[in-house]
Amino acid sequence: MARGKHRRPRTNPLTRHVVAAGTGTAALALPLLSATTAGAAEPAQAPAVAKTGSITYTTKKGDSLYGIADRYDAQGGWRQLYKDNRKAVGDNPRLIHPGLDLKVRATKKASTTAGKASAPVKKSSVAHATQSSVKTYPNNLDGWIRNALDIMSQNGIPGSYDGIYRNVMRESSGNPTAMNGWDSNAAAGTPSKGLLQVIDPTFAAYHVPGTVYDPFDPVANIVAACNYAAARYGSIDNVNGPY
Repeated sequence: MARGKHRRPRTNPLTRHVVAAGTGTAALALPLLSATTAGAAEPAQAPAVAKTGSITYTTKKGDSLYGIADRYDAQGGWRQLYKDNRKAVGDNPRLIHPGLDLKVRATKKASTTAGKASAPVKKSSVAHATQSSVKTYPNNLDGWIRNALDIMSQNGIPGSYDGIYRNVMRESSGNPTAMNGWDSNAAAGTPSKGLLQVIDPTFAAYHVPGTVYDPFDPVANIVAACNYAAARYGSIDNVNGPY
């Protein structure tokens, strides 16, 4: 893609199997609930905050960036929280390990009160809040495109459903694990990958934070490719051939 040249993969392209965990379940697939929270009612375990402002929060099993940001009404939401703590969290914002010390730009206190247990949280109420707070997408080409369009809208990246679909079908026939092993990019050691056949240097340059850092991830691939197309052609809608 960086050279403005793409070729449609052969009928049987070299492929790599990846686990696109969560790409069909929620925008950016941030886990909101772990298996450990689905048991009997337990008191909320968020630490009390003496005053609003920047705090340090130590993650626990079952935490997510979305949940932490929502709990403290963090400035900039989970995306700013991830940006502030990317070094500690790593490249995958969905994978939050217990014991991380995160800087949170809190604008409100946590719901617990020192010396007093909070009211038990019922399993049914947690599940309902989780389901209603995140938009879900089917784990197929239609869902990947719609998920990507929502992320693109949030980041000011132009493009339409039809423009993305048309280019996906030309480049990979809708196969998120497609890889071109024969064109000039492959000969140079940077084969085109994924739904929109993005080479690694282009994916690295145009990857959008908050999406998975993996060119084979269908949503991350679409968003990065559309970000590149916007910079070079004005929009993915203006791409009608190898790019």
